[in-house]
Amino acid sequence: MPSPFTNLDSTMNPQHPNHVVLLGDSILDNAQYVPGEPPVIQQLKQQLPEGWKASLLAVDGNVTSDVVQQLQQLPTNASHLVISVGGNDALTRSFILNQPVKSVGEAMAYFATVIADFQASYRQMLKTALSYKKPTCVCTIYDAIPNLSSIEKTALSLFNDVILREAIVAGIPVIDLRAICTEAEDYSQISPIEPSARGGQKIVQKIMSAITQHGFDNTKCIIY
Repeated sequence: MPSPFTNLDSTMNPQHPNHVVLLGDSILDNAQYVPGEPPVIQQLKQQLPEGWKASLLAVDGNVTSDVVQQLQQLPTNASHLVISVGGNDALTRSFILNQPVKSVGEAMAYFATVIADFQASYRQMLKTALSYKKPTCVCTIYDAIPNLSSIEKTALSLFNDVILREAIVAGIPVIDLRAICTEAEDYSQISPIEPSARGGQKIVQKIMSAITQHGFDNTKCIIY
């Protein structure tokens, strides 16, 4: 398939002024969970090359479908989109983990319906984001959250499978938060499902790698 980023090669030059926009949920909008320490957006601004800008449109508590509304506020000079969303979609559906079932097959049937709905929502969100024809990367949902049960971790893998599959089809890079936020210190002491300043720093490092090193003119799904 042709690249949705054709004729955008100039935005890949780290010396060329660009405007990175963060969309999604509290993974990127974590200010209230790191009082007295820099949130993700501030750490990103500190790491960007001189002349680059960064804006935060991500909103704590938002789900995948909310990103469509966030995109309506996109600055006209936006050059790169970073999307981290899906965790709240999983959280709002976590009640099914306590549903009584008669068999493993019945449990999987529950999950199949939930994941199909999430895939439809994520696909539509990504389609909308890519329609802006900006270099775009997405993030998986991290799963090393302190005290996360093995059942919850297994359920998250189904949501992450959707994110990876859709990114592969779209030919866009993925920032795999599962391989980045791997230690308890990467999570906020105020709310363990949010990134700490240390976790945010790790995320920002991978965002920088993706937006400055990835060849967005090619439809390659590369994991960062």
